[in-house]
Amino acid sequence: MSLSLFITLLLIGFVGSFVSGMLGIGGSIVKYPLLLYIPPALGLAAFTAHEVSGVSAVQVLFSSFFGVMAYKKDRVLNFELIAYMGASILLASFLGAYGARFLSGDSINLVYGVLALIAAAMMFIPVAEPDVVDSDRFTFNKPIAIVAAASIGVVSGVVGAAGAFILVPVMLLVLKVPTRMTIASSLAITFISSIGTTTGKVLSGDVLLGPALIMIWASILGAPLGARFGKTVDVRVLRTILGVLVLLTCMKIWFDIFAGGRL
Repeated sequence: MSLSLFITLLLIGFVGSFVSGMLGIGGSIVKYPLLLYIPPALGLAAFTAHEVSGVSAVQVLFSSFFGVMAYKKDRVLNFELIAYMGASILLASFLGAYGARFLSGDSINLVYGVLALIAAAMMFIPVAEPDVVDSDRFTFNKPIAIVAAASIGVVSGVVGAAGAFILVPVMLLVLKVPTRMTIASSLAITFISSIGTTTGKVLSGDVLLGPALIMIWASILGAPLGARFGKTVDVRVLRTILGVLVLLTCMKIWFDIFAGGRL
C-alpha cells in the first residue's frame, strides 16, 4: 500500500468516525461513498462495492464503540431501548450481511440508495422535541421498536452499515426519542448491529485487512472527538447536519445509478 493511499484512507476513516460520534450514526453514510469514489478518482485504488461494504462494517464496529464510551457518563443512554432494538437488529444485520454475497455490486448500491432516500425524507419531516430528556423516565412502543430494528438490520447489513443513518430518523420521528438520547443510544444499538454485520462480512470474505486496520486507527481518534463536539452543538443544528449529509449522499448514489443505466 502506498503512502498516498494510506493517508487517504486514514482521512476518510477519521471523517466517518468524527461524524459517527457527533451524530450518533456509524459513519457509513459518509464513508461508503468516500471509499467508493475518492481513491479511484485520485488514481490510488478502486474498491468494489463488496469490499467497501466490508471495510465499512469494521469501521462502524469500532467508531460506534468509542462513541458510546464518550457518552456513557452523560445519562443519555436508554438501556431498555438499547436492549430491545439491539437484540432485534443483531440477528437481522448478520443475515443481511451474509446474504449480500449473493447480490451484485450494483444491487448493493441500489439498496444503499433506497435507504439513503428514505432516511433523507424522514430527516426533513418536522418533529417536536419531547419534554422528557432523562433516560430513566422515557418510555417507547416496544413492538414498533423491535420490528423497525429488525427491518433496518436486514437491509443495512447488505451494505455493510449498522443502519444508524436510518435508525436515527426512525427513533426521532416514529419512537419520539429526544435528540441527544437518540444520538447516544443509537451509537450503542449501532455497535450491537455492527457485530452481526462485521461477522457476516468476514465470513463472506469481503473484509480487506489493511484498509480495515486503518479505519480502526481512525475510529479511535475520530469518534470520541466527534462525540465531544456534538455535546456542544444545538440539537437542531445536529439534525440539520445529518439531514444534509444524508441528502447529498442520496443524490450522488442515485445519480450514479441512473447514469450507469442500472435502472
